[in-house]
Amino acid sequence: MLHRRRLLAATTALTLGAALLPLGAFAQDDGPIRIGHLTPRTGFLGPLGEYAVMAADLAVEEINAAGGVNGRMIEIIKEDSVNPQTASTKAERMIERDEVVAIVGEISSASALTISQVADRAQRPFINTGANSDTLRGSDCKRYMFHVETQNAMYVNAEGQYLQNEGLVDGKNWYLLTADYAFGHDLLNAAKAFLDRSNGNIAGDDLVPTDATDFSSYLLKVREAKPDVVVSNLAGTQITSFLKQYTEFGLDAPVGGFGFDTASAWAAGGENFKGTWPTVWTHQVDTERSQAFVKAFTDKYGKPPENQAFGDYTAMYILKQAIEAVGTDGEALVGYLENPENTFDVMKSRPAYFNPKNHQLMQEVYTITALPPGEQQNQWDIFTTSAPVPAPDQPLETLIEAAVGGECSFGG
Repeated sequence: MLHRRRLLAATTALTLGAALLPLGAFAQDDGPIRIGHLTPRTGFLGPLGEYAVMAADLAVEEINAAGGVNGRMIEIIKEDSVNPQTASTKAERMIERDEVVAIVGEISSASALTISQVADRAQRPFINTGANSDTLRGSDCKRYMFHVETQNAMYVNAEGQYLQNEGLVDGKNWYLLTADYAFGHDLLNAAKAFLDRSNGNIAGDDLVPTDATDFSSYLLKVREAKPDVVVSNLAGTQITSFLKQYTEFGLDAPVGGFGFDTASAWAAGGENFKGTWPTVWTHQVDTERSQAFVKAFTDKYGKPPENQAFGDYTAMYILKQAIEAVGTDGEALVGYLENPENTFDVMKSRPAYFNPKNHQLMQEVYTITALPPGEQQNQWDIFTTSAPVPAPDQPLETLIEAAVGGECSFGG
């Protein structure tokens, strides 16, 4: 009886001790390395999510074909994140049931926040590949969240520099159309801050529901306001609808925006796409690794990758590098990723690194400018891609100057 009681006590102590360990302590140590992939595959962000899934699949296929990570294969577990609540539930299930070592993906800033909360509690890295919100890098930052996608401030500074060079800021009147959710609100704040410090004016400012497909009421107001510039802070399929209807209305004010996906340009078509827009990457980036990625993606899927595909493909390779260096323990991975001495080949002119203050990947960005229909070579090359921003002699930190979103505190 005494022996049985001692055995029971020992078992109970072991169970309680295990319950007190963070989930990250149960990192996989044999068999395949499981990585969760969450991104919207339905709704107005669904078309971008499909590019994300294709790119993640391609990266895993390449990594496994080359021998995996430290001799172990990658197994990717994919789910449609749908909305913030569903994203949170699926993130928990991936960690608790599937025992993923990390989660990659997302496009919605609201869903990225809920995923990051789950990842932080479980001490598993979450690499955000599509959510731009400055707040996610500011007051809502999390120690286990990293950002391959560039933040709104980086796009505003890149696009703002172009518009200033074109004489479209100082003393000019802007009309802003903004997606009515976390991403749009955050981008609007960044745009207004840019105008305040650059002596620009706001001629009009409308919030647009994310399910809006008819922009006629907004475009009538734009026509009446007669702005010098029309700025889109829209997202996903909204941009495509807006560009098509802008052309139909015959408006001639220069158009651009502070957030963009090249898939939106392709969906709008060469006859409707216009203006200059910022982006993290395009299929035209002329580096050896970028063009190898473009070829592999095009050979597999019959079309070139766009910027969302770049984010998920890059995130998988960043995670591969980190796991090869320190294994799958969550705390070790965070320590490796947030060390600015550890740089990553992101298929651009210079290597990237994570800012240790907020975990934003510091990297070059670009602007794209629509080509006139007569100069378009095919359905994909309907724009030109600029040289990298900032210039080679400027530090990458210039891109995050005057960022809004509050201060990041990983301890808070």
